[in-house]
Amino acid sequence: MSDLDANDLLYAISASRNYDPSPNLDKIAAHVMFINSADDFINPSELGIAEREIKKVKNGRFVLLPISDKTHGHGTHTDAAVWQQYLKELLDETAH
Repeated sequence: MSDLDANDLLYAISASRNYDPSPNLDKIAAHVMFINSADDFINPSELGIAEREIKKVKNGRFVLLPISDKTHGHGTHTDAAVWQQYLKELLDETAH
């Protein structure tokens, strides 16, 4: 990846290392859907953090995608074909 700057990547990773949104999750009024794949190594489902924390979001919903031949760890978030049905549900539920 010739256009990737290693320093930018290191900065982004470092910036997210200690990020903790949990103290303010109860202030979110928007409809939120947190989708994670069971094989995500950065946000491992075994820890139960997402399931616990999404309960603080008034209009929050958590979806855990089971491991399949379509999921590929943390990178699953960039493959809309895997989770697009859930986005459609969210959009349908919030349409005015």
